[in-house]
Amino acid sequence: MLSLAEPTGAFSALEAFLEREGFWDSEGVVADLYLAYGLSEPLRRLADPPPPEPCPLPLLACRIHSLPRAPRPAGTYTIGQWERSWDDEQYAAAIEATRTAISRGEVYQVNLVQHLSAPFAGDPMGLVGALAPLRPLVASPFEGEGFTIVSASPELFLARRGRTLLTAPIKGTRPAGVDIDDAKDAAEHMMIVDLERNDLARVCEPGSIRWPELLVQRQLAGVTHLESKIEGRLRSDATLATILEATFPGGSITGAPKIAALDLIAALEPVGRGASMGALGAVHPNGDFELALTIRTLAVSEGRIHLWVGGGIVWDSDPQAEIEESWVKARPLLAAIGSPAPFLGRPASSRLPASS
Repeated sequence: MLSLAEPTGAFSALEAFLEREGFWDSEGVVADLYLAYGLSEPLRRLADPPPPEPCPLPLLACRIHSLPRAPRPAGTYTIGQWERSWDDEQYAAAIEATRTAISRGEVYQVNLVQHLSAPFAGDPMGLVGALAPLRPLVASPFEGEGFTIVSASPELFLARRGRTLLTAPIKGTRPAGVDIDDAKDAAEHMMIVDLERNDLARVCEPGSIRWPELLVQRQLAGVTHLESKIEGRLRSDATLATILEATFPGGSITGAPKIAALDLIAALEPVGRGASMGALGAVHPNGDFELALTIRTLAVSEGRIHLWVGGGIVWDSDPQAEIEESWVKARPLLAAIGSPAPFLGRPASSRLPASS
């Protein structure tokens, strides 16, 4: 297995690993891939250190294994009391700081994330079956030495199918069954669609970018979301490394402009994003791949379980509504794994701001 702890040159190292292992054009194998949000650190412009990570995880991990997958029986687990890395007052202050940065013209949108953790005992593989009813895009967990990552993410970060490269950003959130009909949601969503179009254009043929679906409402991971699909035709010289260098991390979990958002996120969030806001999926020997964005994703490490939830902040964001929107996303996950957090409360309103 390839496991990297340094972000610089990580995507090239991944490609070299797959080449060295004779993976390309082989048969009956697949490469599971995990990419941490921390791989974005070299993109930042400011020298301030990033926030400390709440749990030890690699920045990149890849394992090649044979098909079909051999299922492992899942055991039981128990989860203790959930704790937050910041309270409502601190979260609201970060939202206001983001609005101030927007007023200065530094950014248009920033995705802010809060972190929860709780004691965990038992088999992390038990989480896989518990989250299955939420229909995760990538159902297979990633197990490493001392850690397990299990995702219920409904969002496609990136997929390659032949010469087609596609992404499907999500922005806009309501409780399940509630329609999204707010101009703010549409505007926030379109900011990210534009960013993703630009990212894909960096490795696709000029004039090939199109968006076959725009602002489509769907029921995903226990809530209502707006989703768009953007695709382009890859240049003939595009490789796995160059594609990831051009597009990672995803725009819907950073903001716009992306680099300025990365700096603000590092300045405001109290802990690192760990297993969240990165990517998880599989690479195939013919070069195709599919990677989910690791929203709605759990990490188990050193006897604790971790979850990150958040949302996109724009100028007209209301702090209390944004905090509630993050709970809208967390509630179906925590209910699915049988571990609701008392501080989540009950929905205060059906009208919430948009987010990934």
